[in-house]
Amino acid sequence: MILRLLNPQGIAGIAASLCLALLLVLQKGETRHWKKRSGHYEQLYRDGEAALAGTVANYRAATEQARAADKANAERVAAQQNAINERISDDYEKRLASARAAAAHLNAGGLRVEARTAAADPGRGGGAPVHGVPAAPGTAHQAAGEDRLPDALIATEQAIQLDELIKWVKAQADVHPNSGN
Repeated sequence: MILRLLNPQGIAGIAASLCLALLLVLQKGETRHWKKRSGHYEQLYRDGEAALAGTVANYRAATEQARAADKANAERVAAQQNAINERISDDYEKRLASARAAAAHLNAGGLRVEARTAAADPGRGGGAPVHGVPAAPGTAHQAAGEDRLPDALIATEQAIQLDELIKWVKAQADVHPNSGN
């Protein structure tokens, strides 16, 4: 019986069977190999997904932290700027009031000199102007200065305003919006 199978067709059948068996064994080996590789790739994929999720969480946390820092920084800058505004405004008002008081004092002093001159010269009273004793040398100068007093006060007020504006600009420039200083 074996001899009957050893004919060319039988040998070809056995060879084909052996080839198919060898291919089946190779395929099983390949399947095992790719199953292992697939598990490895699946693990890499899961690790990558976990890393991505961690990165996204870190970015979100950093974004929230940056927003909180920006808000705190904006509040700090606004508070500093408001304090500067109030301080400069208060200084401006004080200096302006002081200049106005000084001008009023000078003006009142000039009026007192005029009143003393009028009392010393009864001709300047209610009747027709009569030339009397000339006024003291200081009063003529003060009378001329009185005409210029409103202009001097305006110039003083503007100088104070410009000075305080310069202080304000310098103080505002010292506020650093991007640092905690």
